[in-house]
Amino acid sequence: MSRELFSLNPDLARLRSEGYFVRIQGNLLVMREIPYVDAQCRVRTGTLVSPLDLAGDRTRKPETHVIHWDGDFPCNANGTPLPGIAHAAPNTNLGHGLTARHSFSSKPDQNGYPDYYAKMATYATILAGPAAVLQPGISARLIRGADDEDESSVFNYLDTASSRVGLGALASKLENEVVGILGAGGTGGYILDLVAKTPVKEIRLFDDDEFLSHNAFRAPGAPSLEELRDAPKKVHYLKGIYDRMHRRIVAHPVKLKAETLGLLDGITFAFISMDAGEEKRAVVAKLEALGVPFIDVGMGLELSSNGSLGGILRVTTSTPAKRDHIHAGRISFEGGGGQDVYASNIQVADLNALNACLAVVKWKKLRGFYRDLENEHHSTYTTDGGMLLNGDQT
Repeated sequence: MSRELFSLNPDLARLRSEGYFVRIQGNLLVMREIPYVDAQCRVRTGTLVSPLDLAGDRTRKPETHVIHWDGDFPCNANGTPLPGIAHAAPNTNLGHGLTARHSFSSKPDQNGYPDYYAKMATYATILAGPAAVLQPGISARLIRGADDEDESSVFNYLDTASSRVGLGALASKLENEVVGILGAGGTGGYILDLVAKTPVKEIRLFDDDEFLSHNAFRAPGAPSLEELRDAPKKVHYLKGIYDRMHRRIVAHPVKLKAETLGLLDGITFAFISMDAGEEKRAVVAKLEALGVPFIDVGMGLELSSNGSLGGILRVTTSTPAKRDHIHAGRISFEGGGGQDVYASNIQVADLNALNACLAVVKWKKLRGFYRDLENEHHSTYTTDGGMLLNGDQT
Protein backbone atom coordinates (compact mmCIF):
# COMPACT_ATOMS: atom_id res chain seq x y z
CA MET A 1 0.00 0.00 0.00
CA SER A 2 2.79 2.45 0.86
CA ARG A 3 4.55 2.00 -2.46
CA GLU A 4 1.28 2.21 -4.37
CA LEU A 5 0.35 5.49 -2.72
CA PHE A 6 3.69 7.06 -3.63
CA SER A 7 3.40 5.88 -7.21
CA LEU A 8 -0.21 6.97 -7.65
CA ASN A 9 -0.09 10.44 -6.09
CA PRO A 10 2.06 13.24 -7.58
CA ASP A 11 2.36 15.17 -4.30
CA LEU A 12 3.75 12.15 -2.45
CA ALA A 13 5.94 11.14 -5.39
CA ARG A 14 7.42 14.64 -5.55
CA LEU A 15 8.49 14.48 -1.91
CA ARG A 16 10.52 11.37 -2.66
CA SER A 17 11.88 12.58 -5.96
CA GLU A 18 13.24 15.71 -4.27
CA GLY A 19 15.05 13.65 -1.67
CA TYR A 20 12.86 13.87 1.43
CA PHE A 21 12.91 10.76 3.62
CA VAL A 22 9.18 10.04 3.68
CA ARG A 23 7.15 6.94 4.22
CA ILE A 24 3.68 5.92 5.24
CA GLN A 25 3.51 4.28 8.63
CA GLY A 26 0.14 2.87 9.54
CA ASN A 27 -2.21 5.60 8.35
CA LEU A 28 0.20 8.50 8.80
CA LEU A 29 2.61 10.34 6.48
CA VAL A 30 6.03 10.46 8.14
CA MET A 31 9.04 12.61 7.20
CA ARG A 32 12.19 11.64 9.09
CA GLU A 33 15.60 13.17 9.77
CA ILE A 34 14.54 16.81 9.64
CA PRO A 35 17.46 18.92 10.91
CA TYR A 36 16.64 21.56 13.52
CA VAL A 37 18.31 23.58 16.27
CA ASP A 38 17.54 22.94 19.94
CA ALA A 39 17.70 25.38 22.87
CA GLN A 40 21.42 24.60 23.38
CA CYS A 41 22.16 25.61 19.77
CA ARG A 42 22.85 22.02 18.79
CA VAL A 43 21.83 20.71 15.37
CA ARG A 44 19.66 17.64 15.79
CA THR A 45 17.08 15.73 13.76
CA GLY A 46 13.39 15.06 14.36
CA THR A 47 10.32 13.66 12.66
CA LEU A 48 7.25 15.31 11.13
CA VAL A 49 4.00 13.33 11.13
CA SER A 50 0.78 14.24 9.34
CA PRO A 51 -2.55 12.45 9.09
CA LEU A 52 -3.49 11.52 5.53
CA ASP A 53 -6.78 12.43 3.91
CA LEU A 54 -7.54 9.94 1.18
CA ALA A 55 -10.26 9.00 -1.24
CA GLY A 56 -9.40 5.32 -1.55
CA ASP A 57 -5.80 5.38 -2.81
CA ARG A 58 -5.78 9.04 -3.93
CA THR A 59 -4.69 11.91 -1.71
CA ARG A 60 -7.01 14.83 -1.12
CA LYS A 61 -6.28 18.38 -0.03
CA PRO A 62 -5.12 18.18 3.63
CA GLU A 63 -8.03 19.02 5.89
CA THR A 64 -5.75 20.41 8.60
CA HIS A 65 -2.65 22.56 8.40
CA VAL A 66 -1.54 21.31 11.85
CA ILE A 67 1.31 18.80 11.99
CA HIS A 68 2.90 16.60 14.69
CA TRP A 69 6.57 16.84 15.64
CA ASP A 70 8.71 14.28 17.44
CA GLY A 71 11.68 16.20 18.78
CA ASP A 72 12.52 19.09 21.10
CA PHE A 73 10.96 22.45 20.41
CA PRO A 74 12.84 23.91 17.41
CA CYS A 75 14.80 27.13 17.79
CA ASN A 76 16.54 29.85 15.82
CA ALA A 77 20.30 29.59 15.34
CA ASN A 78 20.80 31.57 18.57
CA GLY A 79 18.73 29.13 20.64
CA THR A 80 15.56 31.21 20.94
CA PRO A 81 12.30 29.35 20.17
CA LEU A 82 11.02 29.64 16.62
CA PRO A 83 8.15 32.13 16.69
CA GLY A 84 4.67 31.70 15.33
CA ILE A 85 4.42 27.90 15.05
CA ALA A 86 3.57 26.69 18.56
CA HIS A 87 0.28 24.81 18.73
CA ALA A 88 0.46 22.31 21.59
CA ALA A 89 2.85 20.03 23.45
CA PRO A 90 0.71 16.93 23.90
CA ASN A 91 3.31 14.14 24.17
CA THR A 92 0.92 12.11 22.04
CA ASN A 93 1.12 8.41 21.28
CA LEU A 94 0.07 8.34 17.62
CA GLY A 95 0.14 4.56 17.32
CA HIS A 96 2.09 2.52 14.77
CA GLY A 97 5.26 3.08 16.83
CA LEU A 98 5.05 6.86 16.48
CA THR A 99 4.98 9.55 19.15
CA ALA A 100 4.80 13.34 19.07
CA ARG A 101 6.13 15.78 21.64
CA HIS A 102 4.64 18.86 19.98
CA SER A 103 2.25 19.92 17.26
CA PHE A 104 2.73 23.00 15.08
CA SER A 105 0.42 25.37 13.29
CA SER A 106 1.69 27.34 10.30
CA LYS A 107 -1.15 28.14 7.90
CA PRO A 108 -0.01 29.69 4.60
CA ASP A 109 -3.36 31.44 3.95
CA GLN A 110 -7.05 30.93 4.53
CA ASN A 111 -7.11 28.13 1.97
CA GLY A 112 -4.55 25.99 3.77
CA TYR A 113 -2.09 23.70 1.98
CA PRO A 114 -3.11 22.55 -1.52
CA ASP A 115 -1.44 19.13 -1.20
CA TYR A 116 0.93 17.07 0.94
CA TYR A 117 4.03 18.18 -0.89
CA ALA A 118 3.31 21.80 0.03
CA LYS A 119 2.48 20.92 3.63
CA MET A 120 5.44 18.67 4.42
CA ALA A 121 8.04 20.65 2.46
CA THR A 122 6.96 23.91 4.07
CA TYR A 123 7.34 22.63 7.60
CA ALA A 124 10.65 20.96 6.75
CA THR A 125 11.96 24.27 5.40
CA ILE A 126 10.83 26.20 8.49
CA LEU A 127 12.55 23.76 10.85
CA ALA A 128 15.72 23.17 8.84
CA GLY A 129 16.48 26.81 8.05
CA PRO A 130 18.23 27.66 11.35
CA ALA A 131 20.19 24.39 11.21
CA ALA A 132 21.60 25.41 7.81
CA VAL A 133 22.88 28.63 9.39
CA LEU A 134 24.95 26.63 11.88
CA GLN A 135 25.87 23.86 9.43
CA PRO A 136 25.84 25.22 5.86
CA GLY A 137 24.64 22.65 3.37
CA ILE A 138 22.55 20.61 5.81
CA SER A 139 19.06 19.90 4.51
CA ALA A 140 15.96 17.80 5.02
CA ARG A 141 16.54 16.53 1.48
CA LEU A 142 18.72 13.54 2.19
CA ILE A 143 18.80 12.16 -1.38
CA ARG A 144 18.57 8.60 -0.16
CA GLY A 145 16.62 5.64 -1.40
CA ALA A 146 13.35 4.72 0.18
CA ASP A 147 13.77 1.90 2.65
CA ASP A 148 10.16 1.17 3.37
CA GLU A 149 8.87 -2.15 2.24
CA ASP A 150 5.12 -2.41 2.03
CA GLU A 151 3.91 -2.79 5.57
CA SER A 152 1.76 -5.80 6.22
CA SER A 153 -1.70 -4.31 6.71
CA VAL A 154 -4.96 -6.11 7.29
CA PHE A 155 -6.75 -3.39 5.33
CA ASN A 156 -6.96 -2.96 1.58
CA TYR A 157 -6.78 0.80 2.08
CA LEU A 158 -5.58 3.00 4.91
CA ASP A 159 -7.64 3.64 8.02
CA THR A 160 -7.67 7.44 7.89
CA ALA A 161 -10.52 7.65 10.42
CA SER A 162 -8.23 6.77 13.34
CA SER A 163 -5.49 9.19 12.32
CA ARG A 164 -7.92 12.08 11.85
CA VAL A 165 -8.90 11.98 15.52
CA GLY A 166 -5.68 10.64 17.03
CA LEU A 167 -6.91 7.13 17.87
CA GLY A 168 -4.03 5.23 16.28
CA ALA A 169 -2.57 4.13 19.61
CA LEU A 170 -5.94 2.92 20.85
CA ALA A 171 -6.65 1.03 17.64
CA SER A 172 -3.28 -0.70 17.93
CA LYS A 173 -4.49 -2.39 21.13
CA LEU A 174 -6.62 -4.62 18.90
CA GLU A 175 -3.94 -5.54 16.36
CA ASN A 176 -2.99 -8.92 17.82
CA GLU A 177 -6.52 -10.23 18.14
CA VAL A 178 -7.71 -13.31 16.28
CA VAL A 179 -11.46 -12.98 16.59
CA GLY A 180 -13.95 -15.78 16.11
CA ILE A 181 -17.55 -14.92 15.25
CA LEU A 182 -19.58 -18.02 15.96
CA GLY A 183 -22.87 -17.66 14.16
CA ALA A 184 -23.30 -15.33 11.17
CA GLY A 185 -26.99 -14.55 11.45
CA GLY A 186 -28.43 -11.11 12.10
CA THR A 187 -26.42 -10.15 15.16
CA GLY A 188 -23.30 -12.00 14.00
CA GLY A 189 -23.34 -10.12 10.70
CA TYR A 190 -23.39 -6.76 12.49
CA ILE A 191 -20.59 -7.92 14.80
CA LEU A 192 -18.54 -8.66 11.69
CA ASP A 193 -19.37 -5.23 10.27
CA LEU A 194 -17.90 -3.57 13.36
CA VAL A 195 -14.93 -5.88 13.91
CA ALA A 196 -13.91 -5.69 10.22
CA LYS A 197 -13.33 -1.97 10.73
CA THR A 198 -10.66 -2.66 13.36
CA PRO A 199 -7.05 -3.78 12.72
CA VAL A 200 -7.47 -7.25 14.20
CA LYS A 201 -5.03 -9.82 12.87
CA GLU A 202 -7.69 -12.26 11.68
CA ILE A 203 -11.46 -12.80 11.72
CA ARG A 204 -12.87 -16.31 11.57
CA LEU A 205 -16.55 -16.78 10.65
CA PHE A 206 -18.43 -19.94 11.55
CA ASP A 207 -21.89 -20.85 10.25
CA ASP A 208 -23.16 -23.64 8.01
CA ASP A 209 -26.48 -22.01 7.05
CA GLU A 210 -27.39 -20.49 3.70
CA PHE A 211 -28.11 -16.80 3.21
CA LEU A 212 -31.78 -16.61 2.15
CA SER A 213 -34.40 -13.91 1.64
CA HIS A 214 -35.38 -13.62 5.31
CA ASN A 215 -31.71 -13.14 6.24
CA ALA A 216 -31.47 -10.15 3.90
CA PHE A 217 -33.86 -8.15 6.10
CA ARG A 218 -31.93 -8.66 9.33
CA ALA A 219 -28.33 -8.48 8.12
CA PRO A 220 -26.04 -5.57 7.23
CA GLY A 221 -25.84 -4.60 3.59
CA ALA A 222 -28.28 -5.23 0.75
CA PRO A 223 -27.91 -8.36 -1.39
CA SER A 224 -29.02 -8.39 -4.98
CA LEU A 225 -31.78 -10.67 -6.21
CA GLU A 226 -29.17 -12.65 -8.13
CA GLU A 227 -27.16 -13.23 -4.96
CA LEU A 228 -30.22 -14.48 -3.13
CA ARG A 229 -31.02 -16.87 -5.97
CA ASP A 230 -27.59 -18.44 -5.55
CA ALA A 231 -28.33 -19.16 -1.86
CA PRO A 232 -24.68 -18.73 -0.77
CA LYS A 233 -23.47 -19.80 2.62
CA LYS A 234 -23.82 -16.95 5.10
CA VAL A 235 -20.10 -16.90 5.80
CA HIS A 236 -19.25 -16.72 2.10
CA TYR A 237 -21.76 -13.95 1.45
CA LEU A 238 -20.46 -11.84 4.36
CA LYS A 239 -16.81 -12.50 3.57
CA GLY A 240 -17.47 -11.34 0.01
CA ILE A 241 -18.62 -7.99 1.36
CA TYR A 242 -16.10 -7.35 4.10
CA ASP A 243 -12.93 -8.65 2.50
CA ARG A 244 -13.20 -5.59 0.26
CA MET A 245 -11.96 -3.77 3.37
CA HIS A 246 -10.29 -6.36 5.65
CA ARG A 247 -7.89 -8.82 4.05
CA ARG A 248 -7.89 -11.51 6.71
CA ILE A 249 -11.37 -12.90 6.98
CA VAL A 250 -11.59 -16.69 6.97
CA ALA A 251 -14.96 -18.29 6.24
CA HIS A 252 -15.79 -21.68 7.79
CA PRO A 253 -19.14 -22.96 6.43
CA VAL A 254 -19.39 -25.61 9.15
CA LYS A 255 -21.46 -26.40 12.21
CA LEU A 256 -19.35 -26.21 15.35
CA LYS A 257 -19.44 -29.62 16.97
CA ALA A 258 -16.95 -32.14 18.31
CA GLU A 259 -15.42 -32.78 14.89
CA THR A 260 -14.88 -29.10 14.04
CA LEU A 261 -14.06 -27.49 17.40
CA GLY A 262 -10.36 -27.64 16.50
CA LEU A 263 -10.99 -24.72 14.14
CA LEU A 264 -11.21 -22.54 17.25
CA ASP A 265 -7.58 -23.19 18.16
CA GLY A 266 -5.53 -20.01 17.99
CA ILE A 267 -8.31 -17.49 18.47
CA THR A 268 -7.86 -14.87 21.19
CA PHE A 269 -11.48 -13.76 21.51
CA ALA A 270 -14.88 -15.09 20.48
CA PHE A 271 -18.33 -13.66 19.92
CA ILE A 272 -21.04 -16.30 20.26
CA SER A 273 -24.20 -15.50 18.33
CA MET A 274 -25.45 -19.01 17.73
CA ASP A 275 -28.62 -20.79 18.77
CA ALA A 276 -28.86 -22.51 22.12
CA GLY A 277 -28.27 -26.24 22.18
CA GLU A 278 -25.65 -28.88 22.91
CA GLU A 279 -23.39 -27.46 20.21
CA LYS A 280 -23.26 -24.19 22.10
CA ARG A 281 -22.45 -26.01 25.32
CA ALA A 282 -19.54 -27.76 23.56
CA VAL A 283 -18.30 -24.43 22.17
CA VAL A 284 -18.29 -22.81 25.62
CA ALA A 285 -16.41 -25.78 27.08
CA LYS A 286 -13.82 -25.56 24.29
CA LEU A 287 -13.30 -21.82 24.75
CA GLU A 288 -12.89 -22.25 28.50
CA ALA A 289 -10.37 -25.02 27.94
CA LEU A 290 -8.42 -22.71 25.62
CA GLY A 291 -8.53 -19.90 28.18
CA VAL A 292 -10.23 -17.64 25.63
CA PRO A 293 -12.51 -14.79 26.75
CA PHE A 294 -15.82 -14.58 24.93
CA ILE A 295 -19.08 -12.68 24.72
CA ASP A 296 -22.40 -14.43 24.23
CA VAL A 297 -25.28 -12.39 22.80
CA GLY A 298 -28.97 -13.09 22.71
CA MET A 299 -32.42 -11.59 22.74
CA GLY A 300 -35.88 -12.64 23.81
CA LEU A 301 -38.83 -11.02 22.05
CA GLU A 302 -42.56 -11.39 22.47
CA LEU A 303 -45.61 -9.99 20.76
CA SER A 304 -47.96 -8.29 23.19
CA SER A 305 -51.75 -8.38 23.07
CA ASN A 306 -51.85 -4.88 21.57
CA GLY A 307 -49.71 -6.00 18.65
CA SER A 308 -46.41 -4.37 19.62
CA LEU A 309 -43.10 -6.13 20.07
CA GLY A 310 -40.97 -6.01 23.19
CA GLY A 311 -38.17 -7.87 24.86
CA ILE A 312 -34.67 -7.91 26.25
CA LEU A 313 -31.23 -7.89 24.63
CA ARG A 314 -28.42 -9.63 26.49
CA VAL A 315 -24.63 -9.35 26.44
CA THR A 316 -22.85 -11.84 28.68
CA THR A 317 -19.07 -11.80 29.03
CA SER A 318 -16.84 -14.63 30.17
CA THR A 319 -13.16 -14.16 30.98
CA PRO A 320 -10.61 -16.42 32.66
CA ALA A 321 -11.03 -14.20 35.76
CA LYS A 322 -14.79 -14.74 35.93
CA ARG A 323 -16.77 -17.63 34.49
CA ASP A 324 -18.96 -18.81 37.36
CA HIS A 325 -21.97 -16.73 36.28
CA ILE A 326 -21.98 -18.48 32.90
CA HIS A 327 -22.85 -21.79 34.53
CA ALA A 328 -25.27 -20.22 37.01
CA GLY A 329 -27.86 -19.53 34.33
CA ARG A 330 -26.65 -16.39 32.57
CA ILE A 331 -26.34 -18.34 29.31
CA SER A 332 -29.07 -20.72 28.26
CA PHE A 333 -28.13 -23.92 26.53
CA GLU A 334 -31.78 -24.83 25.89
CA GLY A 335 -33.83 -23.79 22.86
CA GLY A 336 -36.37 -20.97 23.10
CA GLY A 337 -40.05 -21.58 23.53
CA GLY A 338 -43.33 -20.08 24.61
CA GLN A 339 -43.93 -16.65 23.12
CA ASP A 340 -40.32 -16.09 22.05
CA VAL A 341 -40.77 -15.07 18.41
CA TYR A 342 -37.12 -14.32 17.69
CA ALA A 343 -36.51 -17.96 16.80
CA SER A 344 -39.01 -17.59 13.95
CA ASN A 345 -36.66 -15.17 12.17
CA ILE A 346 -38.79 -12.08 12.72
CA GLN A 347 -37.06 -9.11 11.06
CA VAL A 348 -35.49 -6.97 13.81
CA ALA A 349 -32.37 -5.59 12.15
CA ASP A 350 -32.29 -2.61 14.51
CA LEU A 351 -32.16 -4.87 17.57
CA ASN A 352 -29.62 -7.16 15.92
CA ALA A 353 -27.42 -4.12 15.28
CA LEU A 354 -27.87 -2.79 18.82
CA ASN A 355 -27.04 -6.17 20.34
CA ALA A 356 -23.90 -6.31 18.19
CA CYS A 357 -22.91 -2.77 19.16
CA LEU A 358 -23.23 -3.50 22.87
CA ALA A 359 -21.12 -6.65 22.47
CA VAL A 360 -18.35 -4.97 20.47
CA VAL A 361 -18.20 -2.04 22.89
CA LYS A 362 -17.74 -4.51 25.76
CA TRP A 363 -14.95 -6.29 23.85
CA LYS A 364 -13.19 -2.98 23.32
CA LYS A 365 -13.57 -2.19 27.01
CA LEU A 366 -11.89 -5.48 27.86
CA ARG A 367 -8.98 -4.57 25.60
CA GLY A 368 -8.54 -1.07 27.03
CA PHE A 369 -9.96 0.84 24.07
CA TYR A 370 -12.83 2.21 26.16
CA ARG A 371 -12.90 2.97 29.86
CA ASP A 372 -14.62 0.30 31.97
CA LEU A 373 -15.63 1.63 35.37
CA GLU A 374 -17.98 -1.20 36.38
CA ASN A 375 -16.27 -4.17 34.71
CA GLU A 376 -19.65 -5.80 34.26
CA HIS A 377 -19.82 -9.34 32.88
CA HIS A 378 -23.54 -9.30 32.14
CA SER A 379 -25.82 -6.54 30.85
CA THR A 380 -29.36 -6.37 29.54
CA TYR A 381 -31.27 -3.80 27.55
CA THR A 382 -35.06 -3.72 27.85
CA THR A 383 -36.78 -2.25 24.82
CA ASP A 384 -40.00 -0.94 26.34
CA GLY A 385 -38.24 1.10 29.03
CA GLY A 386 -34.94 1.82 27.29
CA MET A 387 -33.29 0.44 30.40
CA LEU A 388 -29.69 -0.82 30.41
CA LEU A 389 -28.71 -2.82 33.50
CA ASN A 390 -25.31 -4.20 34.46
CA GLY A 391 -24.51 -7.13 36.68
CA ASP A 392 -21.84 -9.67 37.65
CA GLN A 393 -19.14 -7.08 38.24
CA THR A 394 -15.65 -8.09 39.26
